[in-house]
Amino acid sequence: MGFFLETVFGGLMAGMLYALVALGFVLIFKASGVFNFAQGAMVLFAALAMARFSEWFPQWFGFESLILANLLALIASVACMIVVAWLVERLALRGLVNQPAITLLMATLGISYFLDGAGQLLFGSATYKIDVGLPKDPMFVLENTFPGGLLLNKEDLYSALIAALLVATLTLFFQKTRTGRALRAVADDHQAAQSIGIPLARIWVIVWAVGGVVALVAGIIWGSKLGVQFSISMVALKAFPVVILGGLTSVPGAIVGGLIIGVGEKLSEIYLGPTVGGGIENWFAYVLALGFLLVRPQGLFGDKIIDRV
Repeated sequence: MGFFLETVFGGLMAGMLYALVALGFVLIFKASGVFNFAQGAMVLFAALAMARFSEWFPQWFGFESLILANLLALIASVACMIVVAWLVERLALRGLVNQPAITLLMATLGISYFLDGAGQLLFGSATYKIDVGLPKDPMFVLENTFPGGLLLNKEDLYSALIAALLVATLTLFFQKTRTGRALRAVADDHQAAQSIGIPLARIWVIVWAVGGVVALVAGIIWGSKLGVQFSISMVALKAFPVVILGGLTSVPGAIVGGLIIGVGEKLSEIYLGPTVGGGIENWFAYVLALGFLLVRPQGLFGDKIIDRV
């Protein structure tokens, strides 16, 4: 039982990190109706900015404080993502108002390739580290209940807490603020939102900026665990099954979907891997997402859309 619970806890921690990336997809789709294929590139770009600014600022200004370096790098990285959001709206989305969804989808593919190239040009293409002080040593819990206790990773635990706090904040933002309601209105119908005075350009800048900040948090956590390298943008591929499972329009759905996939991956790898030859962790999420598409295409918490013709 102790080993089983360790596996479940490990899956929950991994699932929260998947959900953090999936949040970016959900936020932008929920507020603009655009499925953002550039989310993985945004995670990479934000992580590169954080890693390089935290390295550059001590060199430029001659100080050694890690906390000050990370704080300045965080501010500069958030500013970078806001600038990216403004450029996306100004150069890519402004001319595509009321265009078909497939047109906006292709635009996000172009944005993805642009951000990949811009990140390499501005920040370099080597592997960089992010050190924000998250503890990496393991810890034992429930030692009186299970022999030897349960082994947990402190870094994963803190990362999950940060992700949970961010999710709660975003949920309150969408449900309780005037801007959040305006974002939902724009997602439902661009023309109707404009007709009642909602400024579409400003709303799109806001939602892409929020998506950029979410990408920054995900990039910092993943960069702290794995290092910042260009393969980090592939983490977004694991977020696709999460949003399919939870629903493209549901913030809580992204969390629940991430947790289900995280736990399912770990348990299937441990208990089914020896039977089928291993490697289940690589494809389990996609098979589960395919099954959901067949029986419940809107996901667990997504809105069921009925188009009348």
